[in-house]
Amino acid sequence: MTVPTGRRERKKAATRKKIADAALRLFLDRGYDAVGIRDVAAEADVAVTTLFSHFASKEALVFEQDEGFEQRLTRAVADRAPHEPLIPALRREILALVRHCTAESAAPVWHMIEGSRSLREYEESMRLRHAESLAAALAAAPDLSQSTTVRRTIARFVIDAYALAREAADPDGAVDEIFRMIEAAWEVACHPA
Repeated sequence: MTVPTGRRERKKAATRKKIADAALRLFLDRGYDAVGIRDVAAEADVAVTTLFSHFASKEALVFEQDEGFEQRLTRAVADRAPHEPLIPALRREILALVRHCTAESAAPVWHMIEGSRSLREYEESMRLRHAESLAAALAAAPDLSQSTTVRRTIARFVIDAYALAREAADPDGAVDEIFRMIEAAWEVACHPA
């Protein structure tokens, strides 16, 4: 997520963080299904309408950093140096995100997500949205001219790399292994036989 610059934006970001922190604290203490939206609003000391002005759903409270994740991936494409290869730039960003999500402090959150059907479904829909955003970033890159199918496929591969590596016993090794396959697929797409 971008850093808010104005007073109003900072205040809005602080309120959003306060709500997300309160929600996560309650979800981890009581269990995701045992906590309602009103409980979260009361804990954060905000109105339910304020909560919904920051988060579209209860599931969105768990994935508070969703927008930042998506922006990081699209910036990995858009902010590359001229002539910097695409796949290594995406690999670096996915590796950083995997390391963040596999840190010991993140384990309770992922256990909660794994234990909730609605959270797993929300995460899956989020991943599909991230893949579409990444494909759009690939389409907007002036140095990339692959077909829509290639862009969407590579984007899905990259998003799935994150999910697969996050669940692996050796996340860093999984990122390396998966990105070797993505690199090979990209090479075939760029230089068809």
